[in-house]
Amino acid sequence: MSSEPTVPVTDAATPGSSATAPPLTSRKTPLLDRIPVVSQLRQSMGLQRFMLVAGLLILALFVLVAALAPWIAPYSWAQRSVDGVKFGTQQPPNPLNIWGTTVGGFDVFSRTIWGAQTAILAIVCAIAFSIFLGIAIGLLSGYFGGWLDRIFVVIADAIYSFPSLLLAIVISIVISGGRSTLWSGILSAAIAITVVFVPQYFRVIRADVVRIKAEPFVESARVIGVPTHRILTRHVLRNSLRSIPVIVTLNASEALLTLAGLGFLGFGIDATAAAEWGYDLNRSVADASSGIWWTSIPPGLAIVLVVLGITLVGESLNDLSDPRLRRRRRAGGAA
Repeated sequence: MSSEPTVPVTDAATPGSSATAPPLTSRKTPLLDRIPVVSQLRQSMGLQRFMLVAGLLILALFVLVAALAPWIAPYSWAQRSVDGVKFGTQQPPNPLNIWGTTVGGFDVFSRTIWGAQTAILAIVCAIAFSIFLGIAIGLLSGYFGGWLDRIFVVIADAIYSFPSLLLAIVISIVISGGRSTLWSGILSAAIAITVVFVPQYFRVIRADVVRIKAEPFVESARVIGVPTHRILTRHVLRNSLRSIPVIVTLNASEALLTLAGLGFLGFGIDATAAAEWGYDLNRSVADASSGIWWTSIPPGLAIVLVVLGITLVGESLNDLSDPRLRRRRRAGGAA
């Protein structure tokens, strides 16, 4: 949504109207063109539209499964028996356990479904922490500049040297001693991703703010005495968020992979605290050599599909955010 001056449109003269003072109307951008992702979907065509729609469908299914997990999953994530009958360990798919059981005696289908809730919680926490800090720091640094800007730029450059997974392991040990409950495991991944991704939000927002603060409409707001906080939020920030959806998709996939990496390495969430796909993959490594495929394919495929959906959306948004591509589309439409 742009704060640039609107284009005045003169209504046609009518009998009895003044020719010197015609009424003016504001030509506003349609609402659908101001909503992130929806506006890109309306602009897309061909292969890009297919990729964007496919990614959105995968993500919609993922969110739906997470929201309806209590109704879709036949058992709890840590349940090992029903009506006094134990599931058994490493059982192949059967009427009681349609996707079989794990080496720990858990129902594979139930843990895969409940794992979607754990994954989406980690993604939401990581994005919320990263986007809040990154945008706030980038906005202040780009607008005020000076020594504050130099300090933030140096810190952002230094953070890039930290491997996200190693940082997540250290934070997991600090927070929970390496044995995580649901929220401590999610926070470990979210904080690690926040530290790594804040510089990306910071760089993008800062670059846009440095450009936008020199625009005439911002200078005009300063001259007429608009308060600084209003200039930052109403004029500068609103015009600096166009690239954020692309970074959000990168952040989301990295959060999911970090959570799965922690679980696979043994620093994730305990099996009795919540279902987590990385932990289930770790426990199924020995099964693969014994021909027991049903314990590893569902959680592994879930990770791949979610990351694929996020990647398809991110790549499509990245292409559609290219101003040269937008100009070519406008020219083609005009022709």
